[in-house]
Amino acid sequence: MPKGKISLQAPNDCQEKQTLSITQRSLPPEVPWVSTTNFHSLPTPAPSPQLFPPISAEGYPPPPPDEEFCRTVRMGFQNMDNLQRQKLLAELLNSCNTEQLVFVSNFISPRLKRDFLKDLPIELSLHILSFINDPKTLSRASSVSKFWRSLLNDEFTWKNLCVRHHFRRRSSIAPVLPPSPTFESPASKCSKFSYKDHFRRRYIVESNWKHGGRTLVTHISPDSGVVTSLQMCQNYIVVGMDNKKIHIFDVSDGHYIKTLTGHEGGVWALQYIDEVLVSGGCDREVRVWDIITAECKYVLHGHTSTVRSLKMKDKTIAVSGSRDATLRVWNIEEGRLLHLLAGHQASVRCMEIYDDVVVSGSYDCTARVWNIVTGECLHILQGHYSQIYSIAFDGDKIVTGSLDSTARVWSRQTGFCLGVLQGHTSLVGQLQLHGSILVTGGSDGAIRIWDLETNRCVQNIAAHDNSVTCLQFDEKRIVSGGNDGHIKLWDIETGEFIREMTTSGNAVWRLAFQETKAVVLLQREGKTVMEVLDFDALETQN
Repeated sequence: MPKGKISLQAPNDCQEKQTLSITQRSLPPEVPWVSTTNFHSLPTPAPSPQLFPPISAEGYPPPPPDEEFCRTVRMGFQNMDNLQRQKLLAELLNSCNTEQLVFVSNFISPRLKRDFLKDLPIELSLHILSFINDPKTLSRASSVSKFWRSLLNDEFTWKNLCVRHHFRRRSSIAPVLPPSPTFESPASKCSKFSYKDHFRRRYIVESNWKHGGRTLVTHISPDSGVVTSLQMCQNYIVVGMDNKKIHIFDVSDGHYIKTLTGHEGGVWALQYIDEVLVSGGCDREVRVWDIITAECKYVLHGHTSTVRSLKMKDKTIAVSGSRDATLRVWNIEEGRLLHLLAGHQASVRCMEIYDDVVVSGSYDCTARVWNIVTGECLHILQGHYSQIYSIAFDGDKIVTGSLDSTARVWSRQTGFCLGVLQGHTSLVGQLQLHGSILVTGGSDGAIRIWDLETNRCVQNIAAHDNSVTCLQFDEKRIVSGGNDGHIKLWDIETGEFIREMTTSGNAVWRLAFQETKAVVLLQREGKTVMEVLDFDALETQN
């Protein structure tokens, strides 16, 4: 047979049938790179080459054997009931090695996770989140998913958190945060109150109280004058001294504004409301000042000894108490005397005012309740065995602190003694009353927290090594100063010591604080020092 030619033999019956079935379909185009001239020259036996893959009955190429097996197993598994499926899975898992089991575990774990908050109604989801008290937990939860973040942006959650942490909304510290690009305009940002932003700011402020803050300014007096009185309000810090001077500072940054001069003796009592300030001292005078102009509007004469205590009802009425054993009610708008309240037998050491009622404590061991409109003495509170040095009054309850080492609780309406608070071992010279909570400080260095609903001491704090000279508390903390020169911060709930507020000195004269600032006056190295401490979130960030 000539070389290069292919012998063609007659096809058998099977070949004829196959050829017939192929020729009945339209043939595909010729594949140019497949040669059909050298099949018989292969060196080893091999199956006859085919130009096309096998065709299934449906007209598609058959699946690979492994895919066919998987499909068969899957269809069989789907036809089983639940028990049969579990048995099959158990058999398969028992046949797996460690690597395969790890693969199964990693494959199954994500499919078993469910977002339970997303599956619940939004009201239930928010109710669940309301049980979380820790803001750090909420912050981490907001990073779980976009849905969780949207839930935690709901004002209801943050409002509840503000209530639990006693972060009340107050206009004096309304949060004004830097403008954010997500808001339409700075004006809309400032006008819209956000409980989330409010909570964030207050939380930072509380953290600064506990762990840091900063000293805003320090003023050192060139002389060694003793600080006798201090008031810190929204606009000013006013300091009265025994060197006849009244110093005024800006509460926002602590910078010095002016000094009021005119008293001829030490200033022992003062109070201001808005821009009206009233002061009294060793010169037996009561002076009315305009803080803006530093002008002394009136000099009120009448007392025959040192004015030791003074309170203002409003910008029109003030009451002064003196070592001459009298109180005087003044119209400070017109500069005239309204009433002379006589009855005490010794120096009037302290007083408090609420509406038209003033209560006074005296070295004659009694306290008296007066109506400042009529000048009438309503009650005489008798029971102490020694001089009264401190008094607190909230309009309903009166509390007096005495040298006899006790504090007594009285009813304003009846004048009856409601309870005797015993526990201090020396003079009870410091009192503050808020609601049913009373905090007392004594010359024994102790601070006691009382529940006036039961007249029981709930916390006894060994605060200072010497007399407690000043204290103030709010719903979260107590700040105290003592003759040992230390200023300390305490947790009012537990009575635990938190930290020292500033560098200690020789003695602490006075202190006062607001929510974001505190001022302390103390003697340090023979000088009178005033420090203004700042805990504000925005100021700290700046």
